Amino acid sequence: MAIPKKLLTQLDAAKAKYEIVKHRKVFTAYDLAQTTKTKLAQVAKTLLVKADKDFVVVSLPAHLRLDLKKLKALLKAKTVTIVTERSMLKQLKAKPGALVPFGSHYKIASVVDRALWRAEKVLIGAGSFTESLRLRVKDWSKIDEPKVGPIGQVGKKG
Repeated sequence: MAIPKKLLTQLDAAKAKYEIVKHRKVFTAYDLAQTTKTKLAQVAKTLLVKADKDFVVVSLPAHLRLDLKKLKALLKAKTVTIVTERSMLKQLKAKPGALVPFGSHYKIASVVDRALWRAEKVLIGAGSFTESLRLRVKDWSKIDEPKVGPIGQVGKKG
């Protein structure tokens, strides 16, 4: 499964500089970091959540867990839940583990953890289990304008 042409067109249209990183088949951000020998803090873990009635793409460094309370406060939502794999496939036609971190790709909002946004370069999922993208955060902001805030936490489940 290759990177979707729609995503590459979106990156090229924004004049974003990126590198396609080929690797063995992986399904998690942790495995991506291990396979590519990249620090967990520089690998984006991307989730789909439902905030009240809206879907939101959420990205945070692979070593952090999503803090639902912090996300709820940032989004000023009454409820925030992580979307099931079945619902993700139905809503976005995206397979779990192949979610693109750009909300604009799916025509929905996106949120990025501040720690990830501070990294110079990040490795992100790109709709493929065998190819990812490495790009500078400033190029990410050319493609998407996510809400940025402290939504991750170390250790405890959120």
